[in-house]
Amino acid sequence: MPIDLTSMTSKELEDLRSQVDLALRDAVVREKAQARQAAEKAAAEFGFSLSDVLNGGPDGSRRKSDDKPVSPPKYRNPDDPTQTWTGRGRKPGWFNDALANGAAPEDMEI
Repeated sequence: MPIDLTSMTSKELEDLRSQVDLALRDAVVREKAQARQAAEKAAAEFGFSLSDVLNGGPDGSRRKSDDKPVSPPKYRNPDDPTQTWTGRGRKPGWFNDALANGAAPEDMEI
């Protein structure tokens, strides 16, 4: 039975929104649990646990995060020297703010 939203008061709509938000959160939790169970079952059919599959194995299919090369910082926030950026990926907020205030990227190079 469809709900006639046009005849509802703002209070009734707010209550409905709260109920929908709660139902959505519950549905996501339930669906994630079902997905995990299905993934564990699929991994088990091949003789692995889910953590074996996700974390890689002795064949080196996945590197540990400690093995990743670290790029040295290229830029430093002039207002807070503890904030640095390698120049890769998204520009940090402080970098964009400095550019908006007229600073040149060369002014922030280390």
